[in-house]
Amino acid sequence: MAGTNDGRVAVVTGAARGLGALLARRLADRGIKVALLGLEPAELAETAAACGPDARHWEVDVTDDAALARVAADVKTVYGRVDIVIANAGIATGGPVEYSDPRTFSRVIEVNLLGSVATARAFLPALRESRGYFFQVASLAALCSAPMMAAYCASKSGVEAFAHSLRAEVAHHGVRVGVGYLSWTDTDLVRGADQDAALADMRAKLPFPTSRTYPLEPTVDRLVAGILRRRAHVYGQRWLPFMQLVRSFVPTIVTRHARRHLADAETRWLAAGGPTRLVGAGGAANEARNAP
Repeated sequence: MAGTNDGRVAVVTGAARGLGALLARRLADRGIKVALLGLEPAELAETAAACGPDARHWEVDVTDDAALARVAADVKTVYGRVDIVIANAGIATGGPVEYSDPRTFSRVIEVNLLGSVATARAFLPALRESRGYFFQVASLAALCSAPMMAAYCASKSGVEAFAHSLRAEVAHHGVRVGVGYLSWTDTDLVRGADQDAALADMRAKLPFPTSRTYPLEPTVDRLVAGILRRRAHVYGQRWLPFMQLVRSFVPTIVTRHARRHLADAETRWLAAGGPTRLVGAGGAANEARNAP
């Protein structure tokens, strides 16, 4: 049940399922009106219903600048203001770069990075008016790049850098910018990646705690707490700030680990036919939307 309306309005992209859907519900529980953006209208409608009578949803592709601009105008018309924008929409693929499908690889960069840029561009005028908060969902992948995840890691490193640049650009307008980091979390995206045996096995061999899959609800609760405080950095797991401290050493450690384990993972991946699809239900929805 949504809480008493506190006057604020939050926009959440990628809100049809998983992380985005639960972020929207937790914000609604705190009395914030939520505008849900995504590609799956039935799932968006279900999430909106769970977020209370003030919730609305829009079907939109975050890589379509013109459509996103129209949605931003609609949201402003409906609610009169926008206080929080959460750039959460994201997809993933896996496998060695050499054998990757160029279109799929590029699509991950387009949605995760350029989609976040387009989201910020569309909603910044409203955020300037409200002196609001833009929250960019990044990942452990921004702190710790991994083999067979190059597209996803590049996109999440990119959104981290983008958010840092944006923070400096909009500070004089009173707009705050935060970056959210989370490790492997129990979402459709991660479950979809684990359906690839080679990727799942490679991840299982990562050193603890990076090999664990973390429950979604406590992860989202930590992110929401940071969002409501307008923090610059928000962590979904308590150990992730340590990765910030040691991130300069991570590439060397990852490379040493890969020398021991990657040959087998690559062989198994190729033996399985080298799938380069977008993973998870959200990836399937994106592929269906953008089928040639």
